[in-house]
Amino acid sequence: MPIEQIIVLALVQGITEFLPISSSGHLILVPVLTGWKDQGLITDVMVHMGSFLAVLVYFRRDVMQMIGGALSLLGGRVTPAGRLALMLIVATVPAVAFGLFSKFSGLQDALRGPFIVAVNAVVFGLLMWLADRLGRQTKAAEGLSTAQALLIGAAQAVAIIPGVSRSGITMSAGLLAGLSRVEAARFSFLLGIPAIAGAGLLVLGEAIGEGVVISTDAVAAGVLTFFVALGAIAFLMKVIARVGLTPFVLYRFALAAVLFGLMTAGVIG
Repeated sequence: MPIEQIIVLALVQGITEFLPISSSGHLILVPVLTGWKDQGLITDVMVHMGSFLAVLVYFRRDVMQMIGGALSLLGGRVTPAGRLALMLIVATVPAVAFGLFSKFSGLQDALRGPFIVAVNAVVFGLLMWLADRLGRQTKAAEGLSTAQALLIGAAQAVAIIPGVSRSGITMSAGLLAGLSRVEAARFSFLLGIPAIAGAGLLVLGEAIGEGVVISTDAVAAGVLTFFVALGAIAFLMKVIARVGLTPFVLYRFALAAVLFGLMTAGVIG
């Protein structure tokens, strides 16, 4: 890949993975709008792994507390951090199940296109707006019930479809479950750790088994993504605490309008 493509991919992934505007949708649009050759799933995996490391670093205290809480659970003592770790495990199950189904059924590849991205930008943008307005916003993530964690996990499973946004739909589900805006974002990011890591390692392992070479371009894109993603997480946490999800809803509507316009004009298919 040319250096400008590496930079653009890292910026797109690093910014959009955690902002509720769909990273997979934007990654699909990069080659469509620029004319560059599709970067392929391996590069997508590497930039996602950069995002994964960024959320680990940003939420390192939460991660360490949850590890301690999980060990306490094994010893028969339930702590708030341990309960949060348990709810994250519960919420991860639906995404794993649907992710495996979509991969081996061919659904994942069939849904890579600008029309799908545009439609989902509108549909799930409306859902985000409603959740931001209707959610009670009183609960901390440690107070989620098992049923609520499963609901958020089921929402995350839908995000395998480009244009949905994993962070957007899980934050929406969290808000509808009563979480505050900041707590909904926190739970969404922590929930992304096993989801991003699991999906990335699965594709990476299969690619290595088939002899696919992991290029230095892909690795460079992943490293750059890490630094961009750190800034994006900090930005989102400040914005969502002050004004909520509305700016991102408006962006999604604007993106859909541009895409529909380009498709109508025949610029993209």
